[in-house]
Amino acid sequence: MYWTLIQTFLGGILTGLAAEPFGCWWLAWVGLVPLWWQVRGDRQDVSLRSAALIGLTWGLGFDGLTLHWILGIHPLAWMGVPWLQSLAIALFCWVAITLVGASPVLLWAIGVRWLDRWTRRRISGTVADLWLVLAGAGLWSIAETLLSQGALWWPWLSLTQSPHNLAILQLDRLSGPTVTSATIVVVNGLLALGWRSPTAGWALPRDHRRRWYGISAISLWVALHGLGWVMLDRDLGIMHTRTIPAQSFSVGLIQGNIPNEIKLYPGGIRQALLNYRDGYLALTDPANPVDVVFTPETALPLLWSGRRDGYSPEGLLGQAIVDRNVPIWLGTIQGTPRVYTNSLLTINGKLETLSRYDKVRLVPLGEYIPFASILGRVIDILSPLEARIEFGDRDQTFDTPFGRAAVAICYESAFPDVLRRQVAAGAQFALSAANNAHYAKTMPSQHHAQDVMRAIELDRPMARATNTGYSAIVDHQGRTLWKSGLNRYETHSGVITPRTTLTPYVRWGNWLAPLSGLTIILSIGVMLAIPEKLNRFE
Repeated sequence: MYWTLIQTFLGGILTGLAAEPFGCWWLAWVGLVPLWWQVRGDRQDVSLRSAALIGLTWGLGFDGLTLHWILGIHPLAWMGVPWLQSLAIALFCWVAITLVGASPVLLWAIGVRWLDRWTRRRISGTVADLWLVLAGAGLWSIAETLLSQGALWWPWLSLTQSPHNLAILQLDRLSGPTVTSATIVVVNGLLALGWRSPTAGWALPRDHRRRWYGISAISLWVALHGLGWVMLDRDLGIMHTRTIPAQSFSVGLIQGNIPNEIKLYPGGIRQALLNYRDGYLALTDPANPVDVVFTPETALPLLWSGRRDGYSPEGLLGQAIVDRNVPIWLGTIQGTPRVYTNSLLTINGKLETLSRYDKVRLVPLGEYIPFASILGRVIDILSPLEARIEFGDRDQTFDTPFGRAAVAICYESAFPDVLRRQVAAGAQFALSAANNAHYAKTMPSQHHAQDVMRAIELDRPMARATNTGYSAIVDHQGRTLWKSGLNRYETHSGVITPRTTLTPYVRWGNWLAPLSGLTIILSIGVMLAIPEKLNRFE
């Protein structure tokens, strides 16, 4: 059993290397083979408990490596947290979020093991093998979908392909990120059937069947990538165009590069005001002004009042906006010093707020404390948070002078439905505002990869403005047209062309998961009803 777990854990590590910042995306297409081997049990009947342990072990390898950047929140001295307590918080967050991320694989392993045992009492041979592989892909999409509805979520299996393998990611226009995840599971499952496990006997499977499984895996991989390349090259995958799109416009990005250690203190706020004012003035130079300026999440970590006088801190930026009369998408906070929202505002040249988006998906333990109403006094003692951040409304819209926009603030990039709902409500382009200074340097690359996936799924161009990197312009097919450096103050102007197309994913959401569940249930019903007829196809 120890060798089984070691082999499975290494498979998870291998798949983790496919994700950013390592970017070895091709490893994901073989990294699940050990997991398939062990869950199916080539030489022995694996119990459901053992299958759960195997799935958890693979998940710990994959999620533990993918999420290692969480340790970068240590030290938290800038928040007044002692060094040892800060280390304990970082370790707890890493372990807790890794366990949550591994839970879909645990559930998947139990489901596949049960289906394998149950199915082989009724059918066997090629039909049983292929059905199990397809059912396994369906179960993976179901497990990912269920867990992504919770408060803690980040690494979709499909994240391993972004931003490098744009061809396969084009398929996500059909039903979101579960499409690529399911294809990875299918290809690995066929390879596991065709590539003998080190523990397998020579009789299972028979040699000619093994060769066909391997050929099928390679053929499927080539066919799916070929379809993706056609969609990428010819801009296919669109179902319907609703209206005539708006005109292109130029957007100026400001990457303020204000370290978290000083961001919330007077010196950091003063530096932020100067950096964003100077960036705004540079991008709106009358000789070649942009149409709108975009700033990161909480670019100004203070309550924006819209004043331009010298007596208010934000007056420095406010006066520049009035002088240049160019609108700005400003990341700031709204509310009161004790209860506020993490917001993005559209502000015009008269300092009027035209639209407002409040962050919907807050970071557990970072922006709010789960179960605070139950834990009560314990939270007051342990939490470094001095104020409460409120959740935004789920059905917000964000109208701008350039059309309706879909907005994601930082953590929301991991939740495709946040942007999908806004695009379904008429958003023609996407904006992603983030801080990214909280974590290790490897995190911004994964955040950029998440937004590349969102742009493809929605068929929308996206502007990314971050505090420390990576800011970027991404087109509707996921191609990065410009990308900033890391931990540098930068400004950049790019062009956004709004779109009004509707992909199947935008119109119908993640239909693959419920369809997979229904198909598995119907298949089980068929096998219960007519098992003797299925046996003819062994």
